[in-house]
Order: sequence, then structure tokens, then C-alpha cells
Amino acid sequence: MHRNHRAATLAAVAITGALLATGCSSSSGGKKSEEGGSGASAGKADTPRMTVAMITHAAPGDTFWDLIRKGAEAAAAKDNIKLVYSSDPSAGNQANLVQNAIDQKVDGIALTAAKPDAMKDAVAKATAAGIPVVGFNAGLDDWKDLGMLEYFGQDENIAGRAFGERLNDLDAKHALCVIQEQGHVALEARCAGLKKGFKGKTDILYVNGTDMPSVKSTITAKLKQDSSIDEVVTLGAPFALTAVQSVSDASSKAKIATFDLNKDLVKAVQDGTIEFAVDQQPYLQGYLAVDGLWLYKNNGNFSGGGTAPVLTGPAFITKDNADTVAEFAAKGTR
Repeated sequence: MHRNHRAATLAAVAITGALLATGCSSSSGGKKSEEGGSGASAGKADTPRMTVAMITHAAPGDTFWDLIRKGAEAAAAKDNIKLVYSSDPSAGNQANLVQNAIDQKVDGIALTAAKPDAMKDAVAKATAAGIPVVGFNAGLDDWKDLGMLEYFGQDENIAGRAFGERLNDLDAKHALCVIQEQGHVALEARCAGLKKGFKGKTDILYVNGTDMPSVKSTITAKLKQDSSIDEVVTLGAPFALTAVQSVSDASSKAKIATFDLNKDLVKAVQDGTIEFAVDQQPYLQGYLAVDGLWLYKNNGNFSGGGTAPVLTGPAFITKDNADTVAEFAAKGTR
């Protein structure tokens, strides 16, 4: 298992070096499908124009997905691809968006499978229609069973265990793992991995990630209820920054660490407000998902050999290396 993960990671490094030499930008989106975009690139493919649908479970206002889209846009601009982006946090609605893409007879689909069972029939219909499907970001344990060609993302169990081990090094004793969407396989895996790697006590707290005032009040109430919590672990940058307010409101001594980045989060790591963050490199996930479909269409390539995921993380961002990351975060690509 670990040998496969190392091989997949090496594959990611090799692919990244070859592909990012040529990237830049195209397209945008929201809850409704959108297309278009602009940008320059170091080189552009002269292959026939193709259309790729990218369909995610992004919730409105979550800046994490801006990074995914920017990476996808860069690959689309390079590869002469018309990128059509759409998203919906409801698994049922996301499956409907896949059906819409099938009806539009796109040349490829890149999607997230946060709720794999809900996506099974949609992916099957796409493959039956001769449309290649790749997965990214969520669904690592299910992409092959769903019939996808390849997968780009982070092994959340491994990332969670590594996170827990880092908390051990920091002498944390009681962690609160905050999950913003119950049943989301990747988020659940992070906290499950954390429990395995962390020697202290781990509590799970579910919050409504689409209602940030509720997130703040729920974390605050938990910290007031249990003063032994000395580490708040969030699973997204906006939730970490909100947890900072919760810790203050609760007069808690807990520290905060998180998964995922945005530019404000990087600044918080730089100034010590947040202890550290795990970066799964979402820009890279979006880029490789789109570029992977282009490679399959034009050269029959399978990233990861079609059998192993291409891992894009975890990469730990601490005060020691945050200055380097901040340069790219300011550009909106980390």
C-alpha cells in the first residue's frame, strides 16, 4: 500500500514538472454552469477543440474552490479546451449536473465524488455514452469502483494520520476535529486518520459549513463546555479563521491547525495565529484533472497507470516555510 502511494507521489511530481511548464488560464463558474475565461499561456496545443465539464460539490463562498478552478482554467487555456464549470453541494443536484454534461455531449468530465453512492449511476451513464470521466479532490477510495479513468488528490487517511503525529510533536492532549459536512467521505477520513495518528483524545464536532455564524457559535459553545480541549482542528481555511474568533469568544487557550489554505490563512500561519496547515494543492488537482482528459483524448495516456491515484498532498505549511507559499497565495494559486 505504502509503495503504491510513494509511486503515485513520484508520478505526481513527474507530471507536474512536465505540465506546469506550459500552463495558464481559461473559464469560470458558479452554481449554474458557466464557461469562457481569458489568459495568456506559454504555449497552446494545436489539437482539435474539445469541451470538458468540471462538476464539483463546492459550497457557495468557499474560497478553496477558486484554487481548483484556476488550475483547471490554466490547463484548459493550454490545451485548447472549452471548460464548463458547475457546482452544487447537494449530491443529488451534482449528479443532475453530470447528466446535463452527458446531454451536452461533452468530450470529458472531471468530477468530485464526496458522496460516491450518489454519483455511481451518473458516472455509469457517462461511460456508457463514451465520455471519459476522471475524479479529483474527493472519492479516492471509490474512483476505480465508480469506473473513472484516473484520480488526482490527497489520501485523506494518510494526511489525517500525519496531522495527528504532528500534534503529538506539539504536545497536544485533546483535539476537537470540526467537520463542516456530515457524510462527506474525504472530511470524515481526515478526522478518522487524525484519531489513528494522535495519541491524545479526539472529539468530533459537526457544524453547518454553509452557515458561518452557526459554525462560530457551535465551536464557541463546545470550547466553553470543555476547557480541556487544547487543539481545534478544522478541515478548511475559512473554518480555521472562524475558529480563531471562537477561541477568543470562549476565552479558550486552545490552539488551531487546519487542512487547506487561502491567502488569509497563509498570513495567519505567518503571524502564528494558526499553528500549521496541510496543503493538498487544489490548483494542481484542477490542472491535472483537465490535462489528464486532454492527454487521454490525444495520446491515450492514463496518469497513475490507470491503477493508482496521483497524490497531490499532504504538504505541511508552517511558520518556517509560509513565506515561500505566501508568494503564490498572493497570486491566488495556493
